[in-house]
Amino acid sequence: MLEVRRAVRAWATAYLPGGGPVAVGLSGGADSLALTAAAVVEIGEVDALIVDHRLQSGSGQVAAEAVAAALGLGCRSARVFAVDVGTEGGVEAAARKARYEALDTARAGLPVLLGHTLDDQAETVLLGLARGSGGRSIQGMAAYAEPWGRPLLGVRRATTRQMCADLGRTPHEDPHNLSPEFTRVRLRTEVLPLLEDVLGGGVAPALARTAEQLREDGALLDVLAEELLEAARVPGVAADEPGTAGDEVALSIETLATAPAALRRRAIRSWLLDSGAKALTDRHLRAVDALVTAWRGQGGVAVGGGSPDTRLVAAREHGRLTLRGHDRCPRE
Repeated sequence: MLEVRRAVRAWATAYLPGGGPVAVGLSGGADSLALTAAAVVEIGEVDALIVDHRLQSGSGQVAAEAVAAALGLGCRSARVFAVDVGTEGGVEAAARKARYEALDTARAGLPVLLGHTLDDQAETVLLGLARGSGGRSIQGMAAYAEPWGRPLLGVRRATTRQMCADLGRTPHEDPHNLSPEFTRVRLRTEVLPLLEDVLGGGVAPALARTAEQLREDGALLDVLAEELLEAARVPGVAADEPGTAGDEVALSIETLATAPAALRRRAIRSWLLDSGAKALTDRHLRAVDALVTAWRGQGGVAVGGGSPDTRLVAAREHGRLTLRGHDRCPRE
């Protein structure tokens, strides 16, 4: 119990210097239940937000029990939000999207504490490693990425379960957490135990440490990349030129080309996202980077984003890297 409380206290000291109130995303499971109990003691004013995904029969009863538990622990309020889970990206991704949207809508400007533990962090790092999208994809979850706070990233899942037992609370066991059809469940029940056995233990903490170190390195690289981006900015093409999307900002090819690859790609990624690009992949980023460092007369690179009528295309033009909206279909 003390370990969880100390973790919440340390998080509040670092990220909530003015004190509460906070909201907590409460599922009724051991992790969020232990987090809620610790937050009430260490922070004081806590609103419990319970999302009912309605994916299982009896989910309304589970949500009602979570409300009762929250109020019993001393939360000043507890509310349930029923959501409709879509199908895009699979059940896991769709449920996560619906959950975060509901929490963001309901939080009323408060930071939202989430019960992710060190074990969740290790699983996230492994998933990122499998994607192969570079250091950013294996940085894991941040302790605070506004409005989401994760005080328990240094706490093991077994510790939150023990805290619930110490408090005499019986957490809800989500059947989905044992279903092998979900990738994260197989990581939890098959892959990580195998790695622990083969490597002699300590794998989850080692993965979490790696994530923390990469986040620290990434923060510095982001600062340097922003400086490069500012140095590379040049006035964009005029808004009334054919094919332009408006007040554009172009980047100097010469300035980008002389920068180290790690900084250049980070700067390009930031520029693309700030300019409206969506769902950037490593393939997109490398193709745009090739316009700077390996140009052989190739055409522009279409990236996600734009509008129903236009698509965003990055191109090399007159020594500049530009991003413009192009008609998706030729005009009549």
